[in-house]
Amino acid sequence: MTTARPTPPSPSPAPTRSAAQSAARSPAPSSAPAPRPAPVFGRALCAMITPFTGTGALDRDGARLLADRLVSAGCDGLVLSGTTGESPTTSDAEKAELVAAVREAVGDRASIVAGVGTSDTRHTVELARAAEKAGADGVLVVSPYYSRPPQDALEAHFREVADTSGLPVMLYDIPGRTGTRIEPDTMLRLAEHPRIVAVKDCSYDFLGAQKVLSRTELAYYAGCEEHHLALYAVGGAGYVSTVANVVPDRLRCVLDAFDAGDTSRAARLQHQAMELVEAMMASGLPGTVTAKGLLGDLGLPAGPVRAPLRPADRETVDGLRAAYERLMA
Repeated sequence: MTTARPTPPSPSPAPTRSAAQSAARSPAPSSAPAPRPAPVFGRALCAMITPFTGTGALDRDGARLLADRLVSAGCDGLVLSGTTGESPTTSDAEKAELVAAVREAVGDRASIVAGVGTSDTRHTVELARAAEKAGADGVLVVSPYYSRPPQDALEAHFREVADTSGLPVMLYDIPGRTGTRIEPDTMLRLAEHPRIVAVKDCSYDFLGAQKVLSRTELAYYAGCEEHHLALYAVGGAGYVSTVANVVPDRLRCVLDAFDAGDTSRAARLQHQAMELVEAMMASGLPGTVTAKGLLGDLGLPAGPVRAPLRPADRETVDGLRAAYERLMA
């Protein structure tokens, strides 16, 4: 099965499920401003938290409400069961139930990418098949963590998942958490696989990202909030954002301004968001903790985090709320 990439609408709502799985990407025109070819999963993706009830169970209703809010506010796609979605502490059944609930809420208004990465290739394949059955448009596959496989084994892992799943694959390169980098040369080889179509880049290697961008058709998504505009400016596809859980429209505006040719405004909007980005992502707490703390304070679905994580304290939440209100003023 060959996965292709869609042509963007304007303004660009999320591609439909069928478009996310089967449309083709064309070369970008040389003049600016000009419409970009739409990436396979859209431009503005939220790494959605997994809402839990007060007792710690999966909150399906909360997930539906949050997903609908995010898509209505400008998210082209939702990435479920990633790092922000607390994938290490959710069960296989909960992951599939989350995909089904979110699909019910958003329909074909947004793409759904399901995190299926584990340290076990066989388990990852099983999760990918379950995600497809539950209604996902694609799968996010992180490098196997802790075991730190060498590059040839890493490549084989990704190829096996792509070979045995019917869904497009987004590679997730986050060596700070996994202990293993997906090296640029490995990316170049993996890009030859027809179902490996995208990358969530948390490598902090801007040169390596541009090397892959310049030599492949992979849709490169910034996974680090401070790199959204910089990576987009050199041909990136957009972003997969934790901060989008609380300000999806404000982050989307950065890309919209850049696409409109107003690069100064895009930079200004990016800078305005940095106080909240720093508070959420550089406070020493995981983004899941800060996102859930702020969402809960805003009266939005979130619930507790699961152990070993611990909730943000009142002082932290007050600081997050203050940064949020200054941004939204």
